Amino acid sequence: MIFVLRILLKTRWLGLQTADKTVSLNMSPFRLLLLPFCLAYGFIVWIRNKLFDWGLIRSVSYPVPLISVGNISTGGTGKTPHVEYLVEHLQKDFRVAVLSRGYKRKTRGFVLARPDNLAIDIGDEPLQISRKFPDIIVAVHERRRKGIRQILKLHPEVNLIILDDGFQHRFVKPGLNLVLTEYYKPFFKNFLLPCGSLREHKKSINRAHALIVTKTPQVYSPLDRGYFMKKLEKFKTEKVFFSRIHYEDWEPLTPDTPKECGSAKTILLYSGIANTSALEEYLKRNCEELIVKRFPDHHQFTVRDLQELRKTFNDTFSRSKAIVVTEKDAMRLNCAGLLKELKGLPIYYIPIKVRFQNHDQEEFAKLVRAYLSAHQFFSTPPKK
Repeated sequence: MIFVLRILLKTRWLGLQTADKTVSLNMSPFRLLLLPFCLAYGFIVWIRNKLFDWGLIRSVSYPVPLISVGNISTGGTGKTPHVEYLVEHLQKDFRVAVLSRGYKRKTRGFVLARPDNLAIDIGDEPLQISRKFPDIIVAVHERRRKGIRQILKLHPEVNLIILDDGFQHRFVKPGLNLVLTEYYKPFFKNFLLPCGSLREHKKSINRAHALIVTKTPQVYSPLDRGYFMKKLEKFKTEKVFFSRIHYEDWEPLTPDTPKECGSAKTILLYSGIANTSALEEYLKRNCEELIVKRFPDHHQFTVRDLQELRKTFNDTFSRSKAIVVTEKDAMRLNCAGLLKELKGLPIYYIPIKVRFQNHDQEEFAKLVRAYLSAHQFFSTPPKK
């Protein structure tokens, strides 16, 4: 049995081989039980990708530039702040639209972001982007081709579309495919679902025009970079960049929360995102005690959740204490029924931005501009 498992794990097209030359069976017993499902899932994904590669299923190109920001794992790599980075640097020269599927929204079909939207209307990530950049078009549709057509029909002035989480949606062919992998959980150390968190095989990274290693430490040595570059030698990634998270000043979530948070000795981190490890490390450097309550990714908070939060806060003995949520959590909490439950609590969210390591910012800008200029996509947005 072990011999058969070793053969299966060494099968590269199943995406189960580790980054090292030797394959380890140091999986938990539970993961070993999931291995047959992993093999079945891997085979289905492999067949699907081959149908696209062979042209049996068609990928559609469009007359406007398409930049996709995606990953091959299940969330937590920082797609949204990287989409925002692109918007921030390109909106002066382009009429930008961002298209997402609007994960966990309660609506269906095509929806354009409006100022009065809530997270249940378009999803927390599109809502966050639309509120940060009110001058761009933000839309959601579970089918990207239909979403692109609707954007161009309603807003023919749009001359650049950024696809949020578009790497697996191969019915659309982006001109620039950017794939993200997290520094502490790189794709080459991962396994396919459900044994790991990979959506598709590691070799799928070869479809990307560039790989961005995200959430790197603030101080990033050449040795760290060399390690990653060595591990990536077997993959055909054209460009590799390294980015980090920059935390902005805390923002009050409710009107009665003091704008100046001071220096809280105890912080309650209350969050429903895929990965809070980087934020936890940041907060630990800024407090004496960190209490963490985690929820599933994109968790829709309830009144009961917030009542329990208030109880935990009141029961926590500390000279000074505060509650922190992420920016995406703030989007889901920002409705009258929930904000009422938070009244009187010192609760803050922390906006984040992407910063590139060393000279990667200049090189990344060159890559994006080269793609746009090569296709004569440079233009000035029309005056309103």
